[in-house]
Amino acid sequence: MNQDQALNIFREAGVLLEGHFKLTSGRHSNKYMQCAKVFQKTTYAEPLCKSLAEQFEGVEIDAVIGPAIGAIQMAYEVSRHIGCRNIFAEREEGVFALRRGFSISQGERLLVVEDAVTTGGSVKEVIELVKKLGGVVVGVGALVDRSGGKADFGTAFKSVVRVDIESWEADACPLCKDGIPCVKPGSRNI
Repeated sequence: MNQDQALNIFREAGVLLEGHFKLTSGRHSNKYMQCAKVFQKTTYAEPLCKSLAEQFEGVEIDAVIGPAIGAIQMAYEVSRHIGCRNIFAEREEGVFALRRGFSISQGERLLVVEDAVTTGGSVKEVIELVKKLGGVVVGVGALVDRSGGKADFGTAFKSVVRVDIESWEADACPLCKDGIPCVKPGSRNI
């Protein structure tokens, strides 16, 4: 799947929103990609997640892990195409942890997935969790790279699409200065 095909799926799914948004990173933007909408229909999610899984062909992967809430379904769908198990990390007192009986074995090879990456903060937290529990991170995959290619996780990082969406620190946001109300559409703090 090429970038144009993927962007057409995002458009059809109504993923790209315009307005004034507070991103999970704390930055502000005039555009937001609500990737959760992709997972409303398997006809959207299946080809995107398959495309991402194909980018990791030849990499030994024992499990796929994603941060809750945004990457739960994505971790499942990517793992289905890889043929391995999947788990998700969720916040417990503000820190990512494994719950629900999930575990990581010593030396287990995990692919970390996220729906959209801007600064990569959630991904970095999940990477640290995997390492703390004795796992090995073999790569990071995202449906959307909003970082402008700047995200660095110390391992292979691949995405289905790379989009250039402008964002600003909250104190430098021109939309705030214009008095435009800001909304937070992401899953952090849920």
